Amino acid sequence: MNIVGVGITIIGSATIKSEILTPIQMLWINLIMDALASLALATESPTRDLLFRKPHKRDDYIVSKKMFKHIIGQSIYQLVILTILTFCENIIPESADD
Repeated sequence: MNIVGVGITIIGSATIKSEILTPIQMLWINLIMDALASLALATESPTRDLLFRKPHKRDDYIVSKKMFKHIIGQSIYQLVILTILTFCENIIPESADD
C-alpha cells in the first residue's frame, strides 16, 4: 500500500497542487497495514509438518516471480482506482458543511 499511497500523493500534488494524503494519514495507513499483516502471520496455526520441513537455500528468493507479478498488478490496480476517485469528483458526492 505504501507504493500506491506515495504514487497517488505524487500524482495529486503534481496536478492538483495540494496533498491528497497528509503525512499523518500515510503513517496511519502504514500502521494499519503492518498490524494486519503481523496479525495474519501470528494467527497461523502451527503444524507438525513445519518442524520437519527442510530449510530454504541461502540464494532462494523471498518473493517469487508470481508473487512479484501479483504485487505489481495489485499496485497498478489500486493506483488506477485511487486516481479515478481523486479526479472524478462526481462519482462520490461530498456534503457541504453548513
